[in-house]
Amino acid sequence: MKNQSTNQNTKNEQSVIKTTDFEQTARKISFVSIIGNILLSAFKFFAGVFAHSGAMISDAVHSASDVFSSIIVLVGIHLSSKESDKDHPYGHERLECVAAIILATILLITGLAIGKQAISTIMFRQSENLSIPGFLALIAAVISIVTKEMMFWYTKINAERIDSSALLADAWHHRSDSLSSIGALIGIAGARMGFPILDPIASLAICFFIAKAAYEIFMDAIDKMVDHSCDEAFEQELFDCAIVEPGVLSIDMLHTRMFGNKIYVDLEIGADANISLKASHEIAERVHNTIETAFPKVKHIMVHVNPIDVTKG
Repeated sequence: MKNQSTNQNTKNEQSVIKTTDFEQTARKISFVSIIGNILLSAFKFFAGVFAHSGAMISDAVHSASDVFSSIIVLVGIHLSSKESDKDHPYGHERLECVAAIILATILLITGLAIGKQAISTIMFRQSENLSIPGFLALIAAVISIVTKEMMFWYTKINAERIDSSALLADAWHHRSDSLSSIGALIGIAGARMGFPILDPIASLAICFFIAKAAYEIFMDAIDKMVDHSCDEAFEQELFDCAIVEPGVLSIDMLHTRMFGNKIYVDLEIGADANISLKASHEIAERVHNTIETAFPKVKHIMVHVNPIDVTKG
C-alpha cells in the first residue's frame, strides 16, 4: 500500500511539472504572437491606407484578428491546464477545444466580412475608378509573408512539442495570414501593372483562405470534443506495448478516446484463471504503469482482467 501511494505521489508530481511546462511554453508563444501581430497589423493597415490598397487593409484586419485569437488561445490553455477537482474529476482539457472553436468562429466571421467588402467593391465600382496601390503596399505584403511564415513555424514546432491543439490552430492561423498576404501581393502587383480590379479580387481570395482555415480548426476541435478514437497506428502501438507484458495472454478489447490534448484508454487483457487475485492485479498494474510511462499523452488507462483457463488450451 505504501509503495502504491509513493508511485501515485510521483505521478502527481510529474503531472504538475508537465502541466506547468505546458502552460509556460504556451504563454510564451502566445505573447510572441500577440506582440508580433499588433506590430504587423498596424504596419499593414498604415501601408494599406497610404498606398490605397483594399487588399492590404483586408490583410491588416486578418492580422488584427490574430491578436484576439492568441488571447483566446492563452485563456483556453490556462483554463485547460487546471488540475482535476471535485466537480471536474477528469480534468479541464476540453476547455482548450472550446478555445479552438471560438477561434474558428472568429476566423470565419473575419473572412466573411472581408469577402463581403471585396464583392461589393467588384460589383459596384467601375474598375477604372479603382485606386492603383502604391509601392508601400507591395513592400508590406512581402514583409508580411516572411514574418508570418516565421511565426507559423515557431508556433507549429512548439505546439507539436507540447501537443496543444489550440496552439496548433493558432499556428495555422499564421499560415492562413501568410497565404492571404501572398494573395494580396499578387493583387497589388497586378493592380500596379494596370489591372486594379485584381486588388479586390485578392481580398476575395483571402476570404476563402480564412474560411478554409476556420473549417479545419473547427472540425479538429469537434473531433476532440466528441471522444473521437485515436488512429489505428497509435492503437497498434498500445496493443504491442501491452501484449508483451509478463502474464498477459491476450488483448480482448482496446478502446481509446481523445479528451482535449490527452487520451483515455480502456483495455481488457486475458490472464491465467488459476493465479491469485493479487497476481492478476499486479499484471494489470504493470500494464497500466508501462503504458502511462511509455505514452505521455495517455492521461489514464483502465485495465480489466479476463480469466483464461489455460488447462483447456
